[in-house]
Amino acid sequence: MAKTRITYFVLIILTIILGLLSRHFKFIPLFIGDILWATMVYFIMRFLFIAKSVKFNVIAALIFCFAIEFSQLYKAPWINELRHTLFGRLVLGEGFLWSDLLCYVIGVGIGVWVELKNNYN
Repeated sequence: MAKTRITYFVLIILTIILGLLSRHFKFIPLFIGDILWATMVYFIMRFLFIAKSVKFNVIAALIFCFAIEFSQLYKAPWINELRHTLFGRLVLGEGFLWSDLLCYVIGVGIGVWVELKNNYN
């Protein structure tokens, strides 16, 4: 299949749906949502930087994911208020966890695997 932005857009939407569903069903461990969030970030990077290499997009996705996670150590009142909204919880998260960094590596890896397995690149 040819590499197109439409392909990545569909993958982003599917990943968002799976991520939201993972939060809806209590029997699904919370870390699955973190993995899917990182997978979505990878697909967004591919969508935005379609002409760049897989390596570039992996690094960009991991930097973004790690930056968001480390930003959770910042506890200013204005950002804490934002984190208490649905958007803030979904995008910024609520608390720093070292284990989330591993989830992000796994999630980006899944994104690369999906891409290479289906020959999107």
